[in-house]
Amino acid sequence: MHTMWKGSISFGLVNIPIKLHTATEDKDIKLRTLHNKCHAPIKYEKICTVCEEEVKPEDIVKAYEYTKGKFVVLDHEDLEKLRKENEEKAVEIIDFVKMEEIDPIYFDRSYYMSPNEGGSKAYSLLRKALQESQKVGIAKIIIRSKEQMAVIRVYDNTLVMETIHFPDEVRRAGDVPNVPSDDKVTDKELDTAIMLIDQLTSEFEPQKYTDEYRTALLELIESKRTGQETVTPTAKETPSNVTDLMAALQASIDRTKPKGETAARREPALKKETAVKKETAAKKGTIAKKPAAPRKKAAPKVKKEA
Repeated sequence: MHTMWKGSISFGLVNIPIKLHTATEDKDIKLRTLHNKCHAPIKYEKICTVCEEEVKPEDIVKAYEYTKGKFVVLDHEDLEKLRKENEEKAVEIIDFVKMEEIDPIYFDRSYYMSPNEGGSKAYSLLRKALQESQKVGIAKIIIRSKEQMAVIRVYDNTLVMETIHFPDEVRRAGDVPNVPSDDKVTDKELDTAIMLIDQLTSEFEPQKYTDEYRTALLELIESKRTGQETVTPTAKETPSNVTDLMAALQASIDRTKPKGETAARREPALKKETAVKKETAAKKGTIAKKPAAPRKKAAPKVKKEA
């Protein structure tokens, strides 16, 4: 399993070297965007809104827009220094609370924790203490240049770190529009709804729930693939390598010469070319016309004597 963070976590005087591993994975099917005309993938470029030219990665800086159109530029060195100063700190467990006191709306992402070199015993101690006390730890950690709150708990005999949102990151439920303030339902309606809930109540078994849309999409893709309903991008036209070398060289020379000299150079060449063509044509005409066969002379008539 890939390690995405290394550090240490402490509670009291106990320090545990740990590694973090992503506990969940995104299985969404990634679809590419193609040009409908030639089926080639679409390329997105970073264009400057003023210069209207593509900007290279080394020419890009980060900034905070404190008001419309006004920015505070933050140098890479400043951000890197700030990140290192915070990431090098040990993750400290601040409090221990009961899990049911944390509303699920606060939870963000889950990470498995494994002990790093020399941390196995302290890892086991924290795991056992959390299990016996039925509590979870509240800590702070820097992940990907962002400070986050985290819950440390036990899941399937493994320590898990759940990142949670800060209170100011959770929007107020009171701001949701059109939510009725009073329950205008009859007792009969309520009893029927509770009966339906009782009938559908069961133990939570995550294995029985599947992503039906993803399954159907995969089946659609496979049916099109096996049915040869596939496309390939139109080949990009490339200039031919078969060129008139002498013509290319002559054109290059002509571009470097003044116009008068170029014309003067071309005139003899054109005259020579014209003379060669005429001579060739004349020869072809001579070959084509064969000399006519000589006519046979008539025999002289002899007069008979009387």
